Amino acid sequence: MAKLYRLLTEEDTSAFCHKVSDALAKGWELYGDPSYAFDTANNMMRCAQAVTKEVEADYSPEMKLGQQ
Repeated sequence: MAKLYRLLTEEDTSAFCHKVSDALAKGWELYGDPSYAFDTANNMMRCAQAVTKEVEADYSPEMKLGQQ
């Protein structure tokens, strides 16, 4: 059994909320608080949220975390 970790990032739009909601619907759990930062190169706010998930498989670097 392994505990997987992902950091979801996106521009501060509804797309970020949809990305997090999709992960939650697939069994991922929120880990910590969301973060917000200003991206000066693109002149926009960016969001980040860590999520974790317990899986039955052993961890491998080849795992496609978005498909778990």
